[in-house]
Amino acid sequence: MSTARTESERVELANTALYEAVERGDTVAMEQLWLNEPGVEVSCVHPGWPVLRGRSEVLRSYALIMASTDYIQFFLTDVEVSVTGDTALVTCTENILSGAPAENEGELGPLVGQLVVATNVFRRTAGGEWKVWSHHGSPVLAGEEDEEDDGDESS
Repeated sequence: MSTARTESERVELANTALYEAVERGDTVAMEQLWLNEPGVEVSCVHPGWPVLRGRSEVLRSYALIMASTDYIQFFLTDVEVSVTGDTALVTCTENILSGAPAENEGELGPLVGQLVVATNVFRRTAGGEWKVWSHHGSPVLAGEEDEEDDGDESS
């Protein structure tokens, strides 16, 4: 693993660590990645979920997702990092490959792909570490662009 030289690189490494923790189902790493400062509330929006507020509610949601997912892998594309002072914003596309429920017990289910656009907000702690302050993921609806293009051609 290479050593980050700039704050943008450090933020990108923290962002990658978030997704790797989910892939491994690592709740301990997840707890270490999220901001834990008195008086600062974290938030999270998973695709199709309401806004979750508070560290315990956010961490519980990830534990639930990780416990109920047999396989998940993220391929991040379109990653953009912006750092201003002690706050950083990462936008990206999560190309998600996950295991669907199996038809027969003891077997793996089929793999399912999904696109989610995400915004992750990080905050630099007093110790200089970048911690997740907020995550928001929105599903990309397949076929929506095609329908808009078809409509433009008939105008």
